[in-house]
Amino acid sequence: MPGVYATPEQYNARPGARPVPPGEDLAALLARASEDVDDALLTAVYDVDAEGMPTDPKVAAVLAAATCAQVEYVTTQGGDDTGAAGQWDSVSIGPVAMSGRKGGPTGSAVDIGPRALRTLTRAGLLPGVIW
Repeated sequence: MPGVYATPEQYNARPGARPVPPGEDLAALLARASEDVDDALLTAVYDVDAEGMPTDPKVAAVLAAATCAQVEYVTTQGGDDTGAAGQWDSVSIGPVAMSGRKGGPTGSAVDIGPRALRTLTRAGLLPGVIW
């Protein structure tokens, strides 16, 4: 598995960067966001080094930007990067009751933020989707 695509310095240097909520570990958020980007790029083709990191500086910059956008998305969603929040309007356990199913990832799909998705799509790293 590749490393982390963006550094805390890259995250904070972006114009209009949203500050990470107090108490959040930016390095950990970037690591998890890098995993999300990896999941979204499962079938993407680009050159990597022995550690799995992109060798093309343009691809590296795109992955860094998408990773930063994913951190913003996750923190804006309340910090839940499990994909569980926002799937139901309400959930009760005992006996189980769920209501108001919302759209979102199903199965093993990654919950990638819209800005991160657009960044990867514009760079040509995401394949077309067949519906």
